[in-house]
Amino acid sequence: MSEHSKATLARMAIYLKTFVKWTVLPIVLGMVCGAAGAVFHHGVDLADELFAEHGWLLFLLPVLGLGIVWLYNAAGVHKDRGTNLVLADLKTGEHVPARVVPLIFAGTFLTHLGGGSAGKEGAALQIGAGIADCGTMLLRLEGREARLMTMCGMAGLFSAVFGTPVTAALFSLEVSTVGVIRYSALYPCMVSGLSAWTVSSLMGTAETAMPTIALPEMDTAALLSVTALALACAVCSILFLEVMHGTVKIYQKLFANPYLRVAVGGVVVAAATLLTGTRLYNGAGMGAAVAAVGGEALPWAFALKILLTALTIEAGFKGGEIVPSFFIGATFGCVAGPLLGLDAGFSAAIGLVAFFCGVVNCPMASFALAVEMFGGGGAAYFALACGLSYIMSGYFSLYSEQKIVYSKLEQRDDGAPT
Repeated sequence: MSEHSKATLARMAIYLKTFVKWTVLPIVLGMVCGAAGAVFHHGVDLADELFAEHGWLLFLLPVLGLGIVWLYNAAGVHKDRGTNLVLADLKTGEHVPARVVPLIFAGTFLTHLGGGSAGKEGAALQIGAGIADCGTMLLRLEGREARLMTMCGMAGLFSAVFGTPVTAALFSLEVSTVGVIRYSALYPCMVSGLSAWTVSSLMGTAETAMPTIALPEMDTAALLSVTALALACAVCSILFLEVMHGTVKIYQKLFANPYLRVAVGGVVVAAATLLTGTRLYNGAGMGAAVAAVGGEALPWAFALKILLTALTIEAGFKGGEIVPSFFIGATFGCVAGPLLGLDAGFSAAIGLVAFFCGVVNCPMASFALAVEMFGGGGAAYFALACGLSYIMSGYFSLYSEQKIVYSKLEQRDDGAPT
């Protein structure tokens, strides 16, 4: 056998070994994440149902907040970094402690039980990373392989909770270092996401069914209107992030003690709920996003959801901001779109994905979300909205650990960031 043939066979053996390894590991990890995601999903749904049935639970929100802070302190987590810890894991290999998994589960459950305005994706990403890190230590993986396992864990839990495996995989690839994608991680993350989605579906989780949207004719007027709406969504995403960051500064300045901060935050959220006279802004708000895509939204709904989410999350309650961002983007688009000559339901769909893109800086994941939620019929409109929102939302982000590697505005001829 010639030397060339031997070298070829050696390369084939390496590729086969890699294929087997990064098929089996993501499948197993995805199955574990799918089961954990289903339990988490049903747990949060139970909390939402209890809150809906027993309105008095709203008045326990400050007490539940105290319980969350006590749980974290008792477990030795005195400064919770949330999803930022997951992103640090992806960049530097900093481990997500296993104890974070039950803590974020309990914290999110208690937040929803008392009617806090929060989602569950932040918890899902932390649970997925925590499970993956346990597998990493068990298998003694290090470096790039350990980080790849973390990405697979994130994709698995995201997919299990939201039922969007492609979005989950691309989000895991994009979110840490925006502008640099590790393409070799796409296959393992997809396998993990599909595995988790299959298991969670068998355990009774169901993806959110969106109403059918009426697509406009592809013409100049529609393209200009979508462009204007995407610009408005980018501005709205900046407003949301500024309110979030401003609220945490106010909380920390006025209430340095975390127990006092979360208790005051619970009182403020409960009072704001009573003042609005509705429970629309409590919980994650996916139902309101679905209603907006159906063409129904109050003109001020997006602004109140921004406020309630900031008051909840920055006080120390647990959950996430992505589903609330769906609420905000969809209701904003539903109201703003008709002013630009667009159908309310269609503009709500555009608003949902464009606003999401603006706050997480993940245009490919945002486009995949649009396709998985609304189908591929309006792909050109969604791609246009995601691309523009990404550029015009600037360097604001939900995550302080997120690194935007390349300038959104310009780039040197050699491809280096400016």
